Amino acid sequence: MTQRWLFGFVTLLALGLVSASPGTLSAQDKKEREKREAQLRTVRGTVTDRDENPVAAAIVYLKNVKTQSVKTYISDDDGKYRFSGLDPNVDYEVHAEHEDRASPTRTVSSFDSRKEIVIQLKLSKKRGAD
Repeated sequence: MTQRWLFGFVTLLALGLVSASPGTLSAQDKKEREKREAQLRTVRGTVTDRDENPVAAAIVYLKNVKTQSVKTYISDDDGKYRFSGLDPNVDYEVHAEHEDRASPTRTVSSFDSRKEIVIQLKLSKKRGAD
């Protein structure tokens, strides 16, 4: 009898864990997740040279001002870059570098309510010069 009870308890416990797994979200949980994802932002744009030609293989730096963490993106053949899934409550700084050139640093403010922010980064100054 004790073994049967223990087996039943373990079975119920396992079923409870499976039903509570993240793969089975309630409708309320799904709505909350979708709402959070809908609030996330994207910063995208193009890296260009002084003559506004697209620059491929430029390194674009995105710094979270709150945590100081930095993400990078290498611009594609058309000079395009993209950072998505960004917290709307955080300020970011973005700039690009290529060879000996850098763009000015641009700020993305948490007060900017746009979901998609487009910033052209123009390589115009010698890297390290302010």
